[in-house]
Amino acid sequence: MSSWWLNEHPAPDFGSVDVDRPDVEIVGAGITGVSAALTLAAAGKRVRIHDARGVAEGASGRSGGFALRGGAMAYDRAREWLGADRAAQYWRLTEHHLDLLAGLAGDALRRTGSLRLAADEEECDELRAEYEALVGDGFQADWRTDLVHHRFPAAIFHPDDAAIQPAQLVRRLALQAAGAGVAIVEHDRVESLDELEADEVLVATDGYPSGLLGPLDGLIVPTRGQMLATEPIGERLFECPHYGRHGFDYWQQTPDGRILAGGFRDFALESEFTLDEVTTPPIQGALERFVAELVGRPVEIAHRWAGIFGLVLDFLPVVGRVPETNRVWVAGGYSGHGNVLGFLCGDLVAKAMLGEPHPLLGMFDPARLLQLEVGEV
Repeated sequence: MSSWWLNEHPAPDFGSVDVDRPDVEIVGAGITGVSAALTLAAAGKRVRIHDARGVAEGASGRSGGFALRGGAMAYDRAREWLGADRAAQYWRLTEHHLDLLAGLAGDALRRTGSLRLAADEEECDELRAEYEALVGDGFQADWRTDLVHHRFPAAIFHPDDAAIQPAQLVRRLALQAAGAGVAIVEHDRVESLDELEADEVLVATDGYPSGLLGPLDGLIVPTRGQMLATEPIGERLFECPHYGRHGFDYWQQTPDGRILAGGFRDFALESEFTLDEVTTPPIQGALERFVAELVGRPVEIAHRWAGIFGLVLDFLPVVGRVPETNRVWVAGGYSGHGNVLGFLCGDLVAKAMLGEPHPLLGMFDPARLLQLEVGEV
């Protein structure tokens, strides 16, 4: 079944205007590809985007609808892994791009804040360490223990995070890109670089393998995330996105009263490292029971769906020129945090292509994937 996000509003018409001899061609019309196109077009580049499906019909239209600051690892772990200064710069860069995204998204983004929940006392201790690191470095965060659902002992409230309608948001950005002269070619799978005219190519397919990344092919691991959406319920139970159990559970309530929930990938972990974009009974059953527990009764399910995201062993995005090539660039590998990171990394890779690399870009260097091993993480 298709994503509720993709079905809520009809897809707009992005026009049929093409560009003569594009400077850059982008493979992937999700949040990353569209973000990069906006930056490139603003600099006067002729840009064409290709997508095997339609705009936002991959991972961008199948996510949990969270727009969160930060990376895929906890902030205190990032300080240990990256160093305190670089971790703080990284987090502030995501905050800046979340603000930029809010300025472009219109009513597809609601600045609700988010709650990162502790499922047990062990996770509570971990969250407390992250909270103290955040506030110690001057970031806004609140420690909450007065939660409606008492199964969660505590949470960090991130006040500037947001809930989004991800398909609507990406399509809205794509309309802006088309208005800036970007050609958007939907239902056009690129099988080979030989099919493309441009001198530079950006592969922005995240976890969906493209076969275009040479030595990096297969090193951004395709990982399935499953979700469901209920019919609207009468009670207003959740004012912002919630996530816990180290991100294995996540949910929010939409303005019309639906509960959208995802996760429980760890219930069948080996089966979820896959390209197969289908739902499975074990995980869907766990999600349905979880939602019933949250609401206090069984709730009718309206939609079930799955999407593929790209997992990277060190939980850092992969952004830059593909090793052993002069023509191909990549941006992806968001490890399940693609809504803000995808927008950020699309902008970063576009600026690098324009000769304006960001000082932090080196830590996202794609060449590192050639050295990464499981034992190093």
